[in-house]
Amino acid sequence: MILVTGGAGFIGGNFVLDWLREPNNEGIINLDKLTYAGNLATLASLKDDPRHIFVHGDIGDKELVQRLLSEHKPRAIVNFAAESHVDRSIHGPAEFVQTNIVGTFNLLECAREYWNNLDVDKKAQFRFHHVSTDEVYGSLSAQDPAFTESHPYEPNSPYSASKAASDHLVRAWFHTYGFPVVTTNCSNNYGPYHFPEKLIPLVILNALNSKPLPIYGDGQQVRDWLYVGDHCSAIREVLANGRLGETYNIGGWNEKANLDVVKTICNILNELKPRIDGKSYAEQITFVKDRPGHDRRYAIDASKVERELGWRPAETFDTGIRKTVQWYLDNPEWIEGVVSGSYRDWLSKQYQ
Repeated sequence: MILVTGGAGFIGGNFVLDWLREPNNEGIINLDKLTYAGNLATLASLKDDPRHIFVHGDIGDKELVQRLLSEHKPRAIVNFAAESHVDRSIHGPAEFVQTNIVGTFNLLECAREYWNNLDVDKKAQFRFHHVSTDEVYGSLSAQDPAFTESHPYEPNSPYSASKAASDHLVRAWFHTYGFPVVTTNCSNNYGPYHFPEKLIPLVILNALNSKPLPIYGDGQQVRDWLYVGDHCSAIREVLANGRLGETYNIGGWNEKANLDVVKTICNILNELKPRIDGKSYAEQITFVKDRPGHDRRYAIDASKVERELGWRPAETFDTGIRKTVQWYLDNPEWIEGVVSGSYRDWLSKQYQ
């Protein structure tokens, strides 16, 4: 059994679904605080699966984490739990410090205590996989080489600073205590079950609801886009075979400017669900004031994980974004649940 934290969020939820899709995989204890972005509707298909044990709780709750480790005796922890939206971190940084730094510290300490008391064989097998972001590295110019694992940390937002701090804690627990950790720093994820405050799901839903498609500044901020299913496969690979104490950058090899991403979505929607008036969805694009400290470019060099573990993403941006748009068109009930909250609230009661 493994313990997954933040497993009702976007990436964590996709990981849980992906893991349990394989019938021979072991079970998951899924610990999630169910903040606004945690959505049990994502996990509705697992409601009757005995391999999925959902626990509503906080990684900062020491007694709860200790109890879960003692009762379920997981062989690994995969830590997705984090506050992750840059705009929210600008307006309310305290939650990001509490969850991403203090929460990670508590999880590490509980896990280290648990690990210290395992027998020799189980102690050798145990892993703590910390999932982080490329934003800890700061910003690149158009000419700079992509981020490698040796790039210095230069976070520019409260969110990225809090994640950088958590990365440093994980590293320190390995070097100080010999605690068996691996860390992955991923590029921008996209795909099914994405809470619609982030660029891609926001644009899809706004387009379908005849609302403006907001783009910060000039729209030339560049990101490397990683399909969430590819990210899940990379995490599985690193968890199974990554070297202890190492960091692996996980990227999609897909650098795109925000404006180009939005135009691509508009073109796909023009094809799959044309506007009633026959006009392009691109006419809804609206440029808005840039946010403070907006990093200009992120780019991940994922050569290390390919060289050492043989992992490469299966999706190109063209294939992944088409799958993503189609998923949102095919799943209006999930979207309605996120927007209204009613579906999520109903499902929460089913787990009580």
